Amino acid sequence: MVGTIILYVVLGLVLLLVIWFIATYNMFIRLKNGVEESFSTMDVYLKKRFDLIPNYVETVKGYAKHESETLTKVIEARNMTGKASTTEEKIKYEGQVSEMVRNLMVVVEQYPDLKANTNFLALQEQLNSLEGEIANARKYYNALVKEFNIKVETFPSNLIAKLLKFQKKALFVVDDATERKNVKVEF
Repeated sequence: MVGTIILYVVLGLVLLLVIWFIATYNMFIRLKNGVEESFSTMDVYLKKRFDLIPNYVETVKGYAKHESETLTKVIEARNMTGKASTTEEKIKYEGQVSEMVRNLMVVVEQYPDLKANTNFLALQEQLNSLEGEIANARKYYNALVKEFNIKVETFPSNLIAKLLKFQKKALFVVDDATERKNVKVEF
């Protein structure tokens, strides 16, 4: 009788362990797929920006001929994103493109005729809208990556992560330290 009770307790514990393992594995799969889906969504916006940048640069070129170095850097950064093969490379190069786009916006401020051009204004509005969508997509991606990484590192789910070789994912972060500084506003 005692042997039967012990057998049922052991079987119950094994069953609970199997259920926990399956639930934890499924959670990792859901999170992994969520991270991949959110990166794909962000990638769509990045592709739209990738396609828009040459039109934007060509429009600026017509007004700002002596700014060719800035314009060349924007196109070079854009082209590097097309060559990225890993998520980490894409994150790195997209950060550079974002910085170059900001530099391009500074150049644009120096040309009032350009800012009055309706074609340019339409392109600028599209680019500004895309930048907002990219920022939102990055936030969503980073939220899912954070959740995934917490599960990979915390006990007891880290046991399953190690066993099944789930690794931490890369966050989309700001690499430029100057972007983290307080903005000085002067009038």
